[in-house]
Amino acid sequence: MKAANEAKNKIVRENPRARIDVLELDLCSTNSIRSFADNFIALHLPLNILINNAGIMFCPFQLSQDGIEVQFATNHIGHFLLTNLLLDTMKNTVKATGIQGRVVNLSSIAHNYCYKKGIRFHKINDKQGYSDKRAYGQSKLANILHANELSRRLQEEGVNITVNSVHPGLIMTPLFRHSAAL
Repeated sequence: MKAANEAKNKIVRENPRARIDVLELDLCSTNSIRSFADNFIALHLPLNILINNAGIMFCPFQLSQDGIEVQFATNHIGHFLLTNLLLDTMKNTVKATGIQGRVVNLSSIAHNYCYKKGIRFHKINDKQGYSDKRAYGQSKLANILHANELSRRLQEEGVNITVNSVHPGLIMTPLFRHSAAL
């Protein structure tokens, strides 16, 4: 929260009329996600775009607070839950403003390096046979599948919200902290 508040203060100094609300969110915790969504909804702000960008990569095996493999919990379940909790707010914004809504899931070409049979739903929390790179790949594949299905459902409902997955390319950030190869 410290970095977020520092960024907010800097922006407000440069743009005194800017309205910036800082809310805490831990995508590895369903309780935190639900709390964030409740707090955001309570602000009664419009929601035109949701960019699901945060993630972790190539982590040693561990479980989240909710008992889910941490990469899948953070990279997919967190975004999936957040999107679904905020979707009615976005739909209401689209209806009230007539402006198209957008959900963008940052994915990765690494979805191609998933486990051979795809997402191992029956073995998400199985330490045996765990591969940090394949686990990352399956979390990114899940992002793409979620975006595709959500897009299909929204089109079927006639809701003016686009849902896309994007691969931003290789960007050297602290995301690579668990990768010896890079």
